[in-house]
Amino acid sequence: MADLHDTANASADADAQAYLHGHMEVREQVSTYRLFLNLAKWGSLAIAVLLLFLTLWFHPGGSFMAAVIGAVVLGGVGFVALKSKPGAAH
Repeated sequence: MADLHDTANASADADAQAYLHGHMEVREQVSTYRLFLNLAKWGSLAIAVLLLFLTLWFHPGGSFMAAVIGAVVLGGVGFVALKSKPGAAH
């Protein structure tokens, strides 16, 4: 009886030997990864700003203007901290 695993392993071994390390085009993977990082980074800032705004506005004794000021300050500081630095491409 023939072993099916030997046939599958032979095919996988042939593919592994045909692969040349470092010769794969990865431009799309890099751009997708950068998009994900940017969405995670700016999305986290937006959630933090919204959470601060709602917390300052709706806590007992809170005010709308204090919430707006706090959210704008956090958004400004977060923007300065998170923006891309020139020449910092990885």
